[in-house]
Amino acid sequence: MTVAHAQHLVPRPQRVTELDGRLDWPDDHARWLADAIEQGGDVEGFPSRPRVDIQVEDQSFQSPDAYRLDIYGDRIVLRAGGAPGRYYGLCTLEQWIQGQNWLAAVAIEDWPDFKARGVMLDISRDKVPTQDTLEEMVRVLAGWKVNQLQLYMEHTFAYEGHEVVWKNASPMTAQEIRQLDALCRRHHVELVPNQNSFGHMHRWLRHDAYKPLAEVPEGIEHAFSPHKEPFGLCPTEPGSLALLEDLYDQLLPCFSSGQFNVGLDETIDLGKGRSADLCEQEGTGRVYLEFVKQIAQRLASRDVRMQMWADIVLEHQELVTELPADITLLLWGYEQDHPFDAQCSQVAASGRPFYVCPGTSAWNAIAGRADNMIGNLIEAASAGRKHGAEGYLITDWGDNGHLQPHVASLPGWLLGAACAWNGRGAEGVDATALGALLSRRVFHDPSGDAGHIMMTLGNAYAELGWRLKNQSEIFNLLLYPERNRDRLHSEGVTTEVLARVHTAIRQCNERLQTCAMACDDAERLLDEMHWIGEALMTGLEVGMDGLTPALAERYERLAQQHRALWLWRNRPGGLDDSAGRLERVGALLAERLGETEQSNGDT
Repeated sequence: MTVAHAQHLVPRPQRVTELDGRLDWPDDHARWLADAIEQGGDVEGFPSRPRVDIQVEDQSFQSPDAYRLDIYGDRIVLRAGGAPGRYYGLCTLEQWIQGQNWLAAVAIEDWPDFKARGVMLDISRDKVPTQDTLEEMVRVLAGWKVNQLQLYMEHTFAYEGHEVVWKNASPMTAQEIRQLDALCRRHHVELVPNQNSFGHMHRWLRHDAYKPLAEVPEGIEHAFSPHKEPFGLCPTEPGSLALLEDLYDQLLPCFSSGQFNVGLDETIDLGKGRSADLCEQEGTGRVYLEFVKQIAQRLASRDVRMQMWADIVLEHQELVTELPADITLLLWGYEQDHPFDAQCSQVAASGRPFYVCPGTSAWNAIAGRADNMIGNLIEAASAGRKHGAEGYLITDWGDNGHLQPHVASLPGWLLGAACAWNGRGAEGVDATALGALLSRRVFHDPSGDAGHIMMTLGNAYAELGWRLKNQSEIFNLLLYPERNRDRLHSEGVTTEVLARVHTAIRQCNERLQTCAMACDDAERLLDEMHWIGEALMTGLEVGMDGLTPALAERYERLAQQHRALWLWRNRPGGLDDSAGRLERVGALLAERLGETEQSNGDT
């Protein structure tokens, strides 16, 4: 192993220098190192010691996360700025070894680009992971030097007195949150509470007991539900703040974090109902700001620092400086050309702390949109570094039933973690390089084939030559064939193009049969990738063949397999809603086929 080996580390260290010599590393030390990492890097308090001389020292660095790892011919010296640095140094050592019985002598100097390096996972549409899945997620992300985790909630915490809202959602309980919080602390991850508090409250407001709090009680059409229903809280209704105070009083004590993401994004119905007159008089931005201030006052009294999405604030730029100075603004955008640079410049000029928040591009796409994701993650890191962002938060949403399996999130988590720690080191990554990293760091596939297949599936969307924001055309063909098949053909996507992409995906699924992954959950990951391929091919067949008996059967089979895959890692709540999106199309196809057969019989 030489310095070139550093390009296979995630994240890539900031500085690596090759030294003379090599160190023998006994095979049985891998278990010791894994156990030390599980204990949070506290090697001094660890009951056993390795035969290799490992010295751990504290040193003054600018960040407690920084460390220096020196591997000599006779010993290893780890110097760290604090407990997180010791932990990250051991994580780097574990990756550097990777099953080798000797180590090149090397000096690694490492520190993070961003103080906060987070992942936010949507657990409200409609997928709530099991406790085991969440705990494994913490361990994986912490090993990639992620130090913040948020679980996006609308209705998936078991709030007392509000059972009607969450009874079918398999929600997180207070005990589970506290258990997860303790594990996060051990792995130097801050579990930040997250509860949307203005828009995106339709899971609450659809129920009669909460409709009086809605901006538009009779409901609106919106993108997050197939049904017309109330969407956002009414800011002029005193009961709105009373509800939020109750939720905060129940949720916040479960977390050790001193921060809280209250959402406040996409208030699409504000001013269109009960607050219309006030918005007309004072301006929609002013009404929004006053509600934000009232929430901020309530969090200040609870000694919690507030985070909020920045989209509405950016629409009313004149109000930014009126926000409380300690609110952290979360600048989100999910396209590779999102104007992070301009937005960061604007918010930085206001003096407000902020994060950049790109995404995994996994949602509304089944396999993700790989090239878009790569560009989005890298650009956000570049703009954030340039303008002094406090944090980098990788978002992973579940729009339209969270149909994408777990494996579809892994490329974005992996590359996002690399960008958050050392964005310059990730700037040269393309789909080929990311596929190699996936094979090495996630799939443990020495051939590299598994990562390559995942990237091929993830870029299938681009082969159609028609790119939409926040979604893929193949996903639209799969979920909404009745309104997308003819449109796509009218826009120039030919049957020949669809057939070519279908062939490439079929070949990927065939190659999966010989993939030799050595990771612990290899069987599950392979099944998830195979299902992704089947789902993409089904969408393409809608475009190629139209309404056929075979397609109706394929949808039924896809839905059954989706249910099985879901329950491997997730709770049952939300599954019927998710699988129902596939079952709806299957039923539609069956109905149309029945009508055709009846018509033919009459003839």
